Order: sequence, then structure tokens, then C-alpha cells
Amino acid sequence: MGSTGAEDAAAPSRRGRGEGRGAAARRAMRSGGGPGASSPYIQRRIREYEVLDEEGLALIESNADIVLDEVGIEFRDDAEALALWKDAGCDIRGERVHFPKGLCRELLKTAPATFTQHARNGARSVQIGGKATVFAPVYGPPFVRDLEGVRRYATIEDFRNFVKLAYMAPSLHHSGGTVCEPVDIPVNKRHLDMVYSHIRYSDKPFMGSVTAPERAEDTVEMCKILFGADFVDQNCVVINLINANSPMVFDETMLGAAKVYARNNQATVISPFILAGAMSPVTVAGTLTQVLAEVLAGAAFTQLIRPGAPVVFGTFAASISMQSGAPTFGTPEPSLVSYGAAQLARRLNLPFRTGGSLCGSKVADAQAAHESANTLNTTLLAGTNFVLHAAGWLEGGLVSSYEKFMIDIDQLGMMQRMAEGVDLSESGQAMDAIREVGPGSHYLGCAHTQANFQTAFYRSNLADNNSYEQWLAEGEKRIETRANALCRSWLQNYQAPELDAGIDEALLAFVRQRKESMPDAFT
Repeated sequence: MGSTGAEDAAAPSRRGRGEGRGAAARRAMRSGGGPGASSPYIQRRIREYEVLDEEGLALIESNADIVLDEVGIEFRDDAEALALWKDAGCDIRGERVHFPKGLCRELLKTAPATFTQHARNGARSVQIGGKATVFAPVYGPPFVRDLEGVRRYATIEDFRNFVKLAYMAPSLHHSGGTVCEPVDIPVNKRHLDMVYSHIRYSDKPFMGSVTAPERAEDTVEMCKILFGADFVDQNCVVINLINANSPMVFDETMLGAAKVYARNNQATVISPFILAGAMSPVTVAGTLTQVLAEVLAGAAFTQLIRPGAPVVFGTFAASISMQSGAPTFGTPEPSLVSYGAAQLARRLNLPFRTGGSLCGSKVADAQAAHESANTLNTTLLAGTNFVLHAAGWLEGGLVSSYEKFMIDIDQLGMMQRMAEGVDLSESGQAMDAIREVGPGSHYLGCAHTQANFQTAFYRSNLADNNSYEQWLAEGEKRIETRANALCRSWLQNYQAPELDAGIDEALLAFVRQRKESMPDAFT
């Protein structure tokens, strides 16, 4: 079963020591700058924004049931999956599974509504579900735009750098997964270096490999070295992205990885990858219907493998240009899909994943900013629990950008502050200040302001709010330039979290043994 926050104390002590909290941590929570400690995840105190009423939700659910029954979902090249569905009462026609009404929802009753993903540093463990929001960095790009402004293929050094930056960022709660694709390492071996990098250079929770079942097995084995086999069997220590091959297909790679993680009680995000108009209907309602059908089938499958295995209702929704076919971001229709999908997830009592800081721009410019802001605001207001691509995404997900990463984490800090809602405590009401100042004066010197000015407002480490003259005197620096300098400073001053030497040695030995057991493969 998925674990709860109360079990953090039972986690192995070798996961490391938690950071101290206090004034420095509170200041870090009010800033995207850092580096510094912060809350391990966001606990939202604002309401979710909803776009569908009861009638609309019921209509989407009914249509999804029709899709599952009449159209079906294909489970390709996986005889075990088809046999499991047949035993569960489904109608199997070739590789297409037709589901009796209500079967998937019944199976999902065993899935936890919330669960804890444990970090090796217990103070950084995260809750996934409920009113919690977890920000994780960009996932998947084969290219980077580096600090010299060059767009090039990513390397393992880039991968380590992004892990270090995510570790240092107060507004990121998670180390993520494939923060970029290190193409300088063979395809069949790079997952070992990626998982090791997450473990060695950060103590935040992380994601595992899904590109082949044996790579998922390697991830689980490395987690057992880190946490202990018994702990892994009873607790979630790694989360993983299982994409539906939309429309309405799960392939053998994704199914194989999902089976490995579910059998080992590790979390999967069942996430249709939707470019509406190409991989789903052009309408919001049609896309939501397909998303729900795909998630119901994929998420219920994890419960066939191991009842109680943690699973997340996911969706990645974007539209396409009907002129060029290119994906577009920050537009209204994907926001409506995200809002609606979040409502459907809550009705299933499942955690929800969507959104991030998505854009189609090639550089960290105004287009990148407004598209990312549009997506990120929707992500928070929808009530998203697990947020991939929260920092660093550029060029439709083809590029991980150092400068955009730093700009995005500044925005994430603002979202964290927004999620706190309105302070209605005695200090928040500020009646003493109003009485002290009275009509016609100002609040700059009053006691309440003096006591609260350090944490009263979010403070950006990147935005320039000084005078024009001062901006000129300091070199007319654009935000990308300031982000570049801040990124260089962070990497220069990075200090790795402690890791038990015996565990590190065992992990390196495992990586070495696995690499020696297979020839290099670059495809």
C-alpha cells in the first residue's frame, strides 16, 4: 500500500539528515532564488478552479465508459496483460480489450488516494495527492541550450548539472527523472548513470527509468541498495511516467515498465500524451473522454498487477497548429482539458498530474514567459498534485535550458506563495498596524511592518525593479543574462548532500557490473 507521512519516522536512518528549518527556510520559501531549504512540498490553502458541473462530468464519464466498452483499448505485444484482463472479465479481440462498464472503477478502489514518496533525506519526502502539490523539473529533452547560448545534444555533465540545480532550488520539491537525455552514453546503459546521479547529487525524491522493463528492474534494484529491500516493498521510493500511446494504445515498453514498478509497490503516473487534433479529437470534451478512458484502463491495470500499488491520474495536454501541425502551448483549450481532467481525477479519488512551465519558444524570451505562465497558473489552480516540466522546458520539450530553468524556479516560488492563500491570523489581519498609522500617514515605519517586512512579499532574485538609471549603470542586463549569472553561481557553489560511503560503493559496484554485462547500444 502507499505509505503516509506518519511513516517517515520509520524510514531507514541512512537516508541522511534533514536540514534545519527557521528564518532562513522561511525566507527561501518567499524567494525563487536560493539556494536554500524550503517546505518539502506545497500544501495548498486555495480552492481548485473547476470548469465542469455535475452534468458535464457525468456526461464525460458516460462517454468514456462507451469508449472502453465499444471501441476498446489496445494492449500490444503483451500476452500477460491480455490474460489478466480476460480473467478480470473483459472481452478480448486480438490485442484490443473491451471493458465491462464499471470494471476499471471497481479495480481502482484499491489504489491509494494519497501516498508518500520517500526521499533518502526523510525531511524531503513528499506527499502526492490531496491538497499537496509537488514541483519536478523538465523531463525528456535530447538537447540543451547551454550557458554559452549553444543549442546542442545533452551530455551526462548536463544531466548532473540539472540535478544539482533542482537539489538547490527551494521551489522544486523533486529531482525529477530524465532532466535531459545524456546522449554521450549508450542508450542501454545511460539509465544507470541517470538514476545514480539523482541518488548521489541530490537527496530529494526522484523518478526511475521506463524505456525498457530491464531498466525499470535496474532502478528498483538501485532503490533497494539505497533504502533496503523490505522498505522498498512496503513504501514508495520512486515514481515513474507511463505514457499511453494515444490514441488508445499501451505498448509493450510502457506495459513492461508499469508491471515492474507496480509489482514492487512503486508509483506510476498513467499519462496520456495528447496533442489535440492529432492524438485526440479537436474538442475539449472529446479529448477529456479519451483521456479518461485511457487512464481508467492503464491505472486499473496496475491494480491487476498489485492491488494497492500507488498510481496517479496523469495527462499531458497540448494543442496543435492546424496550419503547420506543430504543438502549441499556453493556449486556452489545453487549460480547459487540465481543469476538467483534475476534476475527473478527484472523482476517482486518485492523485493528479498535469502541466508545468510549457512553451514552444526557442529561447527564454517573452513568448516563453507568457506561455509558461499561462500553463503554470492553470497547473496550480487545477489542484495538480505532481507537476512535471515545472522548470527548464523549452522548444516544445526538445530542449532543457539552463537560463529558463532559473527563470522558471523564480516563478515556482511565486506559485508556492500563491498557494498559501490569505493569512487570517492576528498578524495577518494587521489591525494593530491600522490603529497605529491612522489616516494620512504611511506604514513603512510602523511596528507591524518592521516585524514582517522580510517575509511579507515574495522577493525575486531575478526581476529588476530598480530605476532606469540604475539598470543602465549596471549594464542594461536582461533577465536571461541575470539568470545565466545566477546559474553559474549556483553550480560553482554546489555542495553534494551526504551519502553513506558503503551505499555509494554498493551503487557504483552495481552500475559497473550491469554495464559490463551488456554491449554498448546506441539505438
